[in-house]
Amino acid sequence: MSNPLIALIVGLIILAAAALIFWPDRGIVSRLKRLRQMNQRALKEDALKHIYKLEARDAAPTLESVAGLLQIKPDEAAELLTEMEQLELISVDGDQLRLTAAGAQAALHVIRAHRMWERYLADTTGFRESDWHDQAEIHEHALTPEAVDELSAQLGHPTHDPHGDPIPTSAGSFQPHGGQPLPAFASNETVRIVHIEDEPETVYTQLVAEGLYPGMSVRLVEISPRRVRFLANGEEHLLAPLFAANISAVPMVPSKPIEEDLSHSLNGLKTGEVGEVVHISGKVRGPERRRLMDMGILPGTKIEVALNGPAGDPKAYLVRGTLIALRKEQAELIAVRQNKE
Repeated sequence: MSNPLIALIVGLIILAAAALIFWPDRGIVSRLKRLRQMNQRALKEDALKHIYKLEARDAAPTLESVAGLLQIKPDEAAELLTEMEQLELISVDGDQLRLTAAGAQAALHVIRAHRMWERYLADTTGFRESDWHDQAEIHEHALTPEAVDELSAQLGHPTHDPHGDPIPTSAGSFQPHGGQPLPAFASNETVRIVHIEDEPETVYTQLVAEGLYPGMSVRLVEISPRRVRFLANGEEHLLAPLFAANISAVPMVPSKPIEEDLSHSLNGLKTGEVGEVVHISGKVRGPERRRLMDMGILPGTKIEVALNGPAGDPKAYLVRGTLIALRKEQAELIAVRQNKE
């Protein structure tokens, strides 16, 4: 092989490598630059959310609190905040950080995008409840105001996310849930959960494991500095006050029945017994709820327990002349009124 040919091949390889690295828009350098810009944007938006939420609680955001939230060094947080001040998103007066009007508007957009995406995940997908927050944390930075408006219209303009947090409108207004922490109520009161705080994650995971959700009605049994005990869905729950404080509720009208009382669940019927559907629990959302309704499980529908499975689960039920199978955990979320005829 001649030296000129080798030189040509080497030259082509060098050109190809250079193109791979430096090609406009698609090269490695351009992609890394865009990735850094996206990361910087996400950091700014997360900082805006943090400052907004603390201001809403009359708390004071600081450089240290921003650095801790973003998990970056204080000098990196200082550089980020300086850039945000130059963009007129925040004002800095000594140790005090405050949102400008433009910063508050930007923060509300990110909050709206996050909560709308959680609503979308809850209503239309099969993502687990414990995954909603993390998924929304990713997508909130990619959604434009126009995209959020389209998503809102698709979902019927919801006012609250699946945790009960208010979703700001495009104009920035919202409807507070109006609830109080569960330990603020008295024993023997009946209340309705309107909000479950999804942070910190460890507390939220425990509340999800308890099967609690907004819309659930509970009867308080004991409120003390040591524990909060209450009945919900026919079961007793026991929480430390610190955990119970992450649940907000409103008093129920005394004459109003407890809608979420599932003590007479479909799963409690025996073979040959018939029940009339009262309602499907609010815990059943999205595709799973639509599936049950498509099978004819609607308020007023008569359901007969036709057959037990080999191990008692699933069971076969007769619904409007059609035999369907439901697992125990599904049947327990369908409230029925037993038909004695």
